[in-house]
Amino acid sequence: MPTPTVPMTAPPGRVGTPAPSQRIRFVPQQVVLPGGKDAPVLPATTVNGQLQVPAMAQRVGWWDGGAEAGDPFGSVVLAGHVDTKTEIGFFARLLNVRPGETVVLNGAGHTASYRVVSVQSVPKDALATKSGAFDQTVAHRLILITCTGPYHADRGGYEDNLVVTATPIGLAE
Repeated sequence: MPTPTVPMTAPPGRVGTPAPSQRIRFVPQQVVLPGGKDAPVLPATTVNGQLQVPAMAQRVGWWDGGAEAGDPFGSVVLAGHVDTKTEIGFFARLLNVRPGETVVLNGAGHTASYRVVSVQSVPKDALATKSGAFDQTVAHRLILITCTGPYHADRGGYEDNLVVTATPIGLAE
């Protein structure tokens, strides 16, 4: 009976998608909106159920309870001012963002790009409960939030939130 022949070399390997544990993930430190304007991103936490957006209108807050850029799932949530009593906020630019445009996050020497898929106005009282903006059980995405709609000084501000949703363009690098 002949002895079976064992190959001396392994078949060529295939390149697959990195395992979630091997993906590049990072805390966003800068956001670049369509048109190339950029702003620093600072960690933002929630206090009594309210996301604490940076007070300076030209800065954006990254919700530290959400996903990081490059994560395999969950929402990266950035929020910023549309304006203050004295200046136009960086996220006023979101009022002109359209589906198909690209938003880039940078941090720790890495980059993640996202394509805008929707822009919607959500009543402020429904942002946390009905919009899904803070959902961490979804496929990875970027959520950008600012104020919009009628302004009511007697009721504490804008009536609505603008929620921009963007999906990843490839993996973070």
